[in-house]
Amino acid sequence: MPVVEVLVALIAASAAALAVVDRASKRRATAMLVAVVLAPALIAADQWHATQVEELRNSPALLLAACLVAGTIVVGLAALMYRRPVLLPVLVLIALPFRVPLTVGGEDANLLMPLYLVMAAGVLVAILRQWRGESGPLRSLADAASAESGGATPAHAPSGFAAWMKPLLAASVILFALGLIYSDDRSVGLQNLCFFLVPFAVVFALMDEVEWDRRRLRIVLIVVLAEALVCAAVGFAEYRFKELLWNETVMRTNDFHVYFRVNSLFWDPNVYGRYLAVAITVAAGSLLWVRDRRDAVALSVAAAVLWLALVTTFSQSSFVALLAGLAVLIALRWSLRLVLAGLAVLAVGTLLFAVFAGGLVKLDLGALNKQTSGRANLVEGGVELFGNRPVLGYGSGSFSRSFKDEIAGPDAPVTESHTEPITVAAEQGLVGFALYAALIVAALFALAAGFRAVMPGLGAAFTSGGANRGPPAARAVILASFVSVLVHTVTYADFLNDPVTWVLMAIGYSLAFPCRDTSAA
Repeated sequence: MPVVEVLVALIAASAAALAVVDRASKRRATAMLVAVVLAPALIAADQWHATQVEELRNSPALLLAACLVAGTIVVGLAALMYRRPVLLPVLVLIALPFRVPLTVGGEDANLLMPLYLVMAAGVLVAILRQWRGESGPLRSLADAASAESGGATPAHAPSGFAAWMKPLLAASVILFALGLIYSDDRSVGLQNLCFFLVPFAVVFALMDEVEWDRRRLRIVLIVVLAEALVCAAVGFAEYRFKELLWNETVMRTNDFHVYFRVNSLFWDPNVYGRYLAVAITVAAGSLLWVRDRRDAVALSVAAAVLWLALVTTFSQSSFVALLAGLAVLIALRWSLRLVLAGLAVLAVGTLLFAVFAGGLVKLDLGALNKQTSGRANLVEGGVELFGNRPVLGYGSGSFSRSFKDEIAGPDAPVTESHTEPITVAAEQGLVGFALYAALIVAALFALAAGFRAVMPGLGAAFTSGGANRGPPAARAVILASFVSVLVHTVTYADFLNDPVTWVLMAIGYSLAFPCRDTSAA
């Protein structure tokens, strides 16, 4: 990768990082625009001579037509969002799960094209509002502090570990860009930066500026569950007719299994399962605090249907993620001690089984690796890669190539890491792993800020609000959903490469530290 491309990548990452930490302002809007423009430009420069874009490269008219169509969609969406600001979070959530399969760099890439279009439209609206001096319904914490308290810090400003969430998020993007300098696979690293981290940071900035009142939260709930039910319907149809819409790999795998896995509108059954696990967690969390009987019935039916849909994915990681999310809800709604006691019993039971059944049950590592689709080898190989370069790792996006070159050989059937901590440690070393761990801790503290005062499971009398923060029920749902995604990434992959992670952190942070007191009413 030429030095110029690395420098431009650092500029794009820095602009995205600034958008994450800054308040709503002309500077933030400009930073988002810079990030949105540079990311696709970098991808175009990196892939311009690839055979996959030969048709576009040799046909300027086709390239121009594609740009005009995309530009028209973006402008149209921006016009709608400008008139109806509630459409921004709604359209982001609608576009969130859908990836369009494309071939980039000789490999299949599943890109979030609908989300990119919505994001670009949101940036246009932000630019227009800022340069016209319109605050509209979107204001930052700093703006609210200045207007309402004469520059003093409001009572609900982030502090302690929570205050580090945004800076650590920004640092994660910049560190990934720096990892391109010495990466063993810079092209893949650049794609991960420009397709995922940079645009998702911009989406975070856009969602962070939304003022979350009860009406918008209810709309979001309806959108999430309705969309999940549509995906479930598609999955049920696939299971009934034993036909998938796409992904030849899963189709071939189904031919050799006694069970049939579905992926609905998603590319991967595990990603589909993660989405369903989050949707079920949202439905269950809403059900725990709902008061209207009709709403309770609707939520119960939705959760039951989505659970049946989850079964058809046969995704073990998604079931574990769902259990983690439900455990958080139980801890917050009823008793943290009960959940901790259950986890302790589980840990003791596992230990006793290992001690007393170890001589009776012989662990076949080969069979374990087969049952986990090669993940046991990936974990072992990832640990070995980390041991080879413990400080800085092999560089951003390098896991697959490094695993082939140094561990498994060029004919390895599976080389993509399916355990996020292992991926981070192998690619970014101790420096990246420390940042990754610190970000998780800061995010948990931020999303759970003030819970001791409002959560029954933590010994408080439940109230509709506390410390000028967002509705506790909604915040509990967001925290549980975030934990569900976090657990899934540990057993599968993609923490910051999943837009759901960024959106949950943005909504949870905004609810914990709202723009105005009216948004927490």
